[in-house]
Amino acid sequence: MTYVTAEPCVHVKDKACVEECPVDCIYEGQRSLHIHPDECADCEASCEPVCPAEAISYEEGVPPEWQDYTRANIEFFDALGSPGGAAKPGLIERDHPLNAALPPQLGKG
Repeated sequence: MTYVTAEPCVHVKDKACVEECPVDCIYEGQRSLHIHPDECADCEASCEPVCPAEAISYEEGVPPEWQDYTRANIEFFDALGSPGGAAKPGLIERDHPLNAALPPQLGKG
């Protein structure tokens, strides 16, 4: 199991979760952050409580309205694979189509 970022992260990308993650598994896409499902160490959610947008949930606890984000987090890494840490690739100049389809929000990332 892993943690998942959902719609509230889109356009926010606060990155407090990135600073808390002990395994560097939270990657930055163009419009949202994504938790790598194979790199997440399920560390008792050091990332979840610091997320100001309340966008991070345990995979089994993702709210029903955001269930598609579980799949989106996995699919985001299909082309990227597992680089072994988010610091290596830095900003990834693409995002999952689920995030890309959302309208821009003024005043946010």
